[in-house]
Amino acid sequence: MIRTLLPAYAAGRESTRELTAPALFEAERAEVAGALPARRAEYATVRRLARVCLADVGVPPAALVRDLHGAPRWPAGTVGSLTHCRGYRAAAVARTRDADGMGIDAEPCAPLPRRVLEGVTSPAERAHLAELRAHRPDVPWCRVLFSAKEAYYKVWYPAMGSWLGFDDAEVLLGPGGDRGTFTVRPVPGGARRVRRPDAAFDPAATGFPALSGRWTARAGLVVTAITAPAGSLPRRAQAGRTATGTLRCAQ
Repeated sequence: MIRTLLPAYAAGRESTRELTAPALFEAERAEVAGALPARRAEYATVRRLARVCLADVGVPPAALVRDLHGAPRWPAGTVGSLTHCRGYRAAAVARTRDADGMGIDAEPCAPLPRRVLEGVTSPAERAHLAELRAHRPDVPWCRVLFSAKEAYYKVWYPAMGSWLGFDDAEVLLGPGGDRGTFTVRPVPGGARRVRRPDAAFDPAATGFPALSGRWTARAGLVVTAITAPAGSLPRRAQAGRTATGTLRCAQ
């Protein structure tokens, strides 16, 4: 699934089972030495997938240790993203000559609980979801929207080095059967519903662009991906090379 959501210059790999080879780097083993077995397994699998992706774009294997916020540090000259949910692991990588950033996310193909939905969407987004459901009630549109925001945050964080709330971005989904496109844009500060400690922060004034991506919903999963082409992100975006979501920092 993941490969169909990425541009031709990017590499994507996925697995529905845990991988046991090749061995992790010592620094990686140390990071999860005290974790539960299930956590160690998912951590190892996404890194093994990432190393295959690195090889696909001509980059030798390297340890993908986490930064202070739990996001993987990618080798120089590359950008990438990892995701995992129950029964699914995936990685995506591109060279910086081709892309400024990447974000992928996987979710179970099921509606969001109502309380969660209200916490991660704006009234305008909920109206948008209602219109989509009227035409295709079989698609879990709320989960697609949630996943699209997660993918966007994974591009935002390494570029801007700051936290982004769910109400700091707005999603427009393109209708489809089991796949489609979407666009996520930063919301002007005055439209945000949750007060931030840095009240003057305005995501729409940062120069960070709206980004388009692709989604698919099949085999019990919703998977989304965004690739920001080279030169599309603000100049300061070139300094950071990690990817994480606001809800899942530990990768």
